[in-house]
Amino acid sequence: MKRDNILSTIGLAMKAGKVVSGEFMTESAVKSQSAYMVMIAQDVSDNTRKKFRNMCEYYKVPLCEYSTKNELGHSLGKEFRASLAVTDKGFAQTILKKMD
Repeated sequence: MKRDNILSTIGLAMKAGKVVSGEFMTESAVKSQSAYMVMIAQDVSDNTRKKFRNMCEYYKVPLCEYSTKNELGHSLGKEFRASLAVTDKGFAQTILKKMD
């Protein structure tokens, strides 16, 4: 299995305590302005996608879609996760740079 560089970085950020995951925690991080980026899975529902797109646009937080719910959850050491927020500027910049 090929190691995914972006998911590995997310896992590292999680171990450092710089990631919150799940819809409620991600939303809280964005609204409290502690999120530097939000990532949602590509297989989320249209309602979830719209909710996070609008919220991130309003709070001016970068939003990206990547991978599947299962792979995002696995990279965090949890069950499936539809959304996560990175709460460290350095990790967020690194992940966004790798996305380009």
